[in-house]
Amino acid sequence: MAPTALDAATLEKLISAAVAAPSIHNTQPWRFRLDPDTATLRVQAASGRGLRATDPMGRALHVSVGAALFNLRVAVARFGWEPVVRLLPCPAEPDVLASVRLAGPARNNGHRQDLYNAMWLRRSSRFPFSAHRLPPQLLSELTEAAHTEGASLSLPGPDETTRLLHLTAEAESRNAHDPVRCAESRAWIRDGSPDGLPGSALGPQDATERLPMRDFTGTGAGPRSESRPPAATFESHPLIAVLATAHDRRTDWLRAGQALEYVLLTATTHSVRASLLHQALEWPDLRCALPDARSGPAHVQMLIRLGYGPAGPATPRRWHERCTAVDPLVTRRSRALARPDGCPRRAVCRA
Repeated sequence: MAPTALDAATLEKLISAAVAAPSIHNTQPWRFRLDPDTATLRVQAASGRGLRATDPMGRALHVSVGAALFNLRVAVARFGWEPVVRLLPCPAEPDVLASVRLAGPARNNGHRQDLYNAMWLRRSSRFPFSAHRLPPQLLSELTEAAHTEGASLSLPGPDETTRLLHLTAEAESRNAHDPVRCAESRAWIRDGSPDGLPGSALGPQDATERLPMRDFTGTGAGPRSESRPPAATFESHPLIAVLATAHDRRTDWLRAGQALEYVLLTATTHSVRASLLHQALEWPDLRCALPDARSGPAHVQMLIRLGYGPAGPATPRRWHERCTAVDPLVTRRSRALARPDGCPRRAVCRA
């Protein structure tokens, strides 16, 4: 496929694809900057959108940005370019987490061809799943997707799953009784806002208390969202996948985010729903206890609940801000940015 001209409309499509990625509490902690002379998009952390109490080290922020980076790569290839990615490309600018140069033409990168369509359909579903099990072939495909991006995806048995859920429940209990974290979580329940989570997306609690779904309001810490449905009975044998990396550096967090999104999009192509159990990763001692000692050293980056069930509602995106500072692009040898006011050639995309 010949590369599409890098005009303003195409650039908006690329950024729209990137911001369709999941992020913790739907904080959307990313910004995008185009260097038109090199046709390179810089992916930056919007540190002001981080969670100071829940994510003080910024690990979850990096994972979120990594998911957006994967979507951007898929979209760049979809429009005919080869995405040349560098992680942490500017040591002097730590907020620049990645760069994606639009080289071309695109080569076969081994990704499924339907991932681009899947990113618009992917939803987090915090609702009960059915008892129907995922076929082994699909589980192998999800495992391979994570491996392709430099991470591992393990599928623990019943006893290990129970242990992971107990750690998650302990973290959920701590979160619910920590007033600072409760206030931070509640601040991101935002009906009618372009970010955060509407009450309808929170889903019910498990009536059996077997599956510790996150309660963003906190026990006794304030009124629940009126949009939240009543407690329901969840699946009795949940499938929890463990996404991990061999190391725990900033680059590993970004790779984990890319692997996470690859897994989620692949699941979406098979009509498999997913929700993320992140609570235990927010407490250092509980996170250290997550890896299975029998599988060797690893750093858990996410617990993913998978299954068949209802699609979750769409969560909002800051679409209206995605390219507010971008003017029309003209296709020249340098892919220069046309500025009618004569200002320097620079484009900032905030989303």
